[in-house]
Amino acid sequence: MKDKYSTFKKFPTLEEANELKELLKENGIESVLDDNIPTFDISFSGNTLQHEFEVRLKQSDFKQAENILEQHAEHLIAHIDKDYYLFNFTDEELYEILLKSDEWNAFDYSLAQNILKKRGKSVDKQLLNSLKNERLKDLAKPEENQKPWIITGYIFSLLGGFLGLIIGYFLWTSKKTLPNGQKVYSYSANNRKHGKYIFYLGLIIAPTTLLLKVVEQFLN
Repeated sequence: MKDKYSTFKKFPTLEEANELKELLKENGIESVLDDNIPTFDISFSGNTLQHEFEVRLKQSDFKQAENILEQHAEHLIAHIDKDYYLFNFTDEELYEILLKSDEWNAFDYSLAQNILKKRGKSVDKQLLNSLKNERLKDLAKPEENQKPWIITGYIFSLLGGFLGLIIGYFLWTSKKTLPNGQKVYSYSANNRKHGKYIFYLGLIIAPTTLLLKVVEQFLN
């Protein structure tokens, strides 16, 4: 069933994830809570792995879920303390929140709009949609500088190591989920081509190497 769902939001705690799940349930949206504990960094980005809780939705529900979060946030704004940290943000910093809404919670996203409007700044649906489209284009770009992993993958595959198979497979098939639920390949067509070659090279050499080791031990 998880294959039909895409990551909508990620949270560092189970409590936060459950709060969103309940809010969506109250509004008739079905979601799946996933305890995401990666065994290793398959993105090859070098980032520190984190234990995250993911709320997953059908891609067709993303837009409605975003609207629910924004409406919920707007309701909370009426009760916000005036010393909340966003009130000290510059206009540029607030517009940065609007551009990178996927990095902020719905409350901060709505409050940033509210503060800018009260300062007499231009914030309308056309601007918000334009910023979201610009952000999607930026996030959809393939991750760069995979050459070290490509070289490493070829080396391990040629040496008969199964790590080459793993590296090749993820370079070839790895995808990332955009804020709108769309899934795109993580790496460029050229890098994915190398990943495919690495995978099939390892698929041929690794079992052969293992077989030779078994025969050698048997003969000894």
